[in-house]
Amino acid sequence: MSQSDLFRRFPPIGYVCQHHRKPATQSLDEMEFEKGIWGHSLYGDLDELKACIDNGKYTVDQRDCAGYTALHYAARNNHLDICEYLVKKGADVNAVTRAGKASALHRAASTGRKEIVLSLLHKGANPDLEDADGKTALRRALDNNHMDIADILELFQPSPL
Repeated sequence: MSQSDLFRRFPPIGYVCQHHRKPATQSLDEMEFEKGIWGHSLYGDLDELKACIDNGKYTVDQRDCAGYTALHYAARNNHLDICEYLVKKGADVNAVTRAGKASALHRAASTGRKEIVLSLLHKGANPDLEDADGKTALRRALDNNHMDIADILELFQPSPL
């Protein structure tokens, strides 16, 4: 086997890294998400979230490019401290996403976040809101086998006349 055949078959590591891999890229929307309130809410970084809101760069109900608020991300990812901070700062507990019309309560119920469901309900989240599929948070909890959450949501349903 010739030296050029060996090089093609087993190139030096530095050569592969420099010549055969595409560089990692990130769109402006992705960078904004990561450094903004949405990324901090998703990953549970309360201190950075507070800094973003306190410095006035973001509002608590500001939406990302997909129409989600920070509360949607925190509720889905089980960050109770962030949910409570956002609500305390005035976040709309009934804000819905653009396309799916899902509230933070829908997202918490779908993913089995019991403490967050309770907190949102006590802060005024509307359990009767329907998403774009016509489903309430209760229906989402049932669809995902979160029976303990379904029981809680049933307690907050208006009683029939």
